[in-house]
Amino acid sequence: MEITELTAAERRVWDAFPRGEVVDFRSSPDDDPAEGVGWGPERTVRGEVLRAIVLGCPRAEDEVAMLVVEGARISGRWNLRHGNVDSPLLLTGCFFDSAPDLYAAQLGQVCLARSFLPGLMAIGAEFGGGLGLAECRVSGLVALGSARVSRVLSLERAQLGTQVGEGQGSVLALNHCVVDNDIVASGLVAHGEVRLDGATVSGLIDLEAAVVRAVGGTALRCQSLSVGGDFLAARLVARGGIRLEAARIEGSVNLEDAQVTNARGDALDAAHLAVGTVLNAGGLTAEGRVRLTGAKTTGWISFIEARLRNPGGVALGISNCEAAVLTLRDADPIVGDVKMHYSTFKVIEAHPQVWPDRIRLEGLNYEALAPRLPAAQRLALLRRDADGFVPHAYEQLAASYRRVGDDAAARTVQLAKQRRHRATLPAHARLWGYAQDVTVGYGFRPIRAAGWLFSLMLLGTLAFALHRPTPLKAGEAPDFSPVIYALDLLLPIIDFGQQNAYSAHGWYQWLGYALIITGWLLATTIAAGITRALSRS
Repeated sequence: MEITELTAAERRVWDAFPRGEVVDFRSSPDDDPAEGVGWGPERTVRGEVLRAIVLGCPRAEDEVAMLVVEGARISGRWNLRHGNVDSPLLLTGCFFDSAPDLYAAQLGQVCLARSFLPGLMAIGAEFGGGLGLAECRVSGLVALGSARVSRVLSLERAQLGTQVGEGQGSVLALNHCVVDNDIVASGLVAHGEVRLDGATVSGLIDLEAAVVRAVGGTALRCQSLSVGGDFLAARLVARGGIRLEAARIEGSVNLEDAQVTNARGDALDAAHLAVGTVLNAGGLTAEGRVRLTGAKTTGWISFIEARLRNPGGVALGISNCEAAVLTLRDADPIVGDVKMHYSTFKVIEAHPQVWPDRIRLEGLNYEALAPRLPAAQRLALLRRDADGFVPHAYEQLAASYRRVGDDAAARTVQLAKQRRHRATLPAHARLWGYAQDVTVGYGFRPIRAAGWLFSLMLLGTLAFALHRPTPLKAGEAPDFSPVIYALDLLLPIIDFGQQNAYSAHGWYQWLGYALIITGWLLATTIAAGITRALSRS
């Protein structure tokens, strides 16, 4: 392109570029780039001229060439496809008629902050000095798939897509891109899906107070994402689900006070997510399933003050999960089922009222429960297990009480386990169970056996004191003692010599037989119960 073909506005840019001077076309600092379609030729620069400037304009000696333009209208397409430009390209507050084409370009710093664009094509591009899209308004797709950003990728307060097109598909595609620093997108508003599948970010991702609306689908897709720092999404509002499946976050995940709505599917799908420190979903409001199947973290998983709702489905799926602490302190009652089978936690903190009517606990392992509550309040949850009687759940609860030295509560849990098990047995086996329960509480209520023994001994003592049995051999029988005689009948192993020396008659003989049979039954149930109790200790 000959320089004689340039307009006055374009000549200003051409002359300023070699020396890195600023060309400011704004009529006032409050110019709105969205109105740039009405800007005249005095502030219009053709895209082909920009291409010629950055690729072919002579550099000035001892100067740093930079394209620094504010408030211009860029007409036509700015095409740097496969281009190689080291100079910083800073076009702020500009209006672009067409989406810039930076496909596979190798660039230095690029900043389009506060600009209005119909889209941005930068698949496979390299940005050696970072990419700035802060406060941009982009009506179409920002395509950065497989791109590489060596410094910060800034999307703070950017607006992507249009409200009319909510749910239109992706408005930000960062699939498999590599960012060697941070992605800063706090306050981002996206009227469509944001995709980071397979992306690698060395620093943090900041989506705090962002709004992503993709009605009926996925709002934020981050499958297999790798982040070297934190994933920050506090106060995020997402209409559509968040997908963090198989993502790896070396720092923390912060979803505190986020609002996620996807009532027909997954509000948060973080299956097999790996978190280095803490997964904080405190204050999260989720309409739809929260799925953490196979997720792992060395620290906490927090749903403090969370509101989880998925009526008619699974509200919280946290099976095969590993964390030091799972807390639902002060959370609202969960609406929907909970699945916790085969997960491992050191501590689970939740009030019984948090849990729903259906829950799965098979294979759940934990060391302690908080807050400390009587066993009766914890047992109600075990009775609501969707799998019915789950012995492991009772063993875990009893073990947690034993670890804190509450043996009485542990015995209460073990007794409840035996009673629940009894309900699954055939009728004849249930009868034997009832006998053990009534006499010794399956061995977990030993004082009950002493009560039975004392009551029967008292009955026998009174009966035989009033109606003394006759000696079998007069003159040879020891002195009669109604207490010892009753004990001799009741205790099948010990022989005090009274039973073989005296004989009752009539109904008292039948009473003696009843005491003998009762003694054997009592001894058998005591032995069975004590054996069971000792085997659990």
